[in-house]
Amino acid sequence: MDITNSYTKVASDDALLKRIGEFIRYHRLEQNYTQQQLSDRAGINRGTLVELEKGGRSNLLTLIQVLRMLDLLHALNTFEIDNSPTPMQLAEMSLKYRKRASGKKKNPPKSDW
Repeated sequence: MDITNSYTKVASDDALLKRIGEFIRYHRLEQNYTQQQLSDRAGINRGTLVELEKGGRSNLLTLIQVLRMLDLLHALNTFEIDNSPTPMQLAEMSLKYRKRASGKKKNPPKSDW
C-alpha cells in the first residue's frame, strides 16, 4: 500500500498546507534563496511567502508564482488528465477492425418482369 496515498486521504487541510509549505521552504533553501530574494522574483510580498512556508492559507496564483521561480512547475503534472485509451479499450477497439475482405458482391441478374 502506498503510504503517500493513505496520508493524503486522512490528512486535514491544515496538514496538507503545512506539507506544501515545507516543500516550498526545502526547495528554496536547496536553491540558496532568501525569502526576500524568492518573493522578489515571484512578484509577491515577503510576508506572503512566509505565510505560505508556515502552511498558512494562500491562493493558487501565489503557489504557481513561487513554483515557477523555483522551477518546480512539474509538481503540477499530477493534475493533467490522460485521455488516452486504456489497454483494455485498445483491445476492444482492435476486435472491431475487419480481419478479412468478403469480396465484392455480384449484382443479381435483373429479371425481365
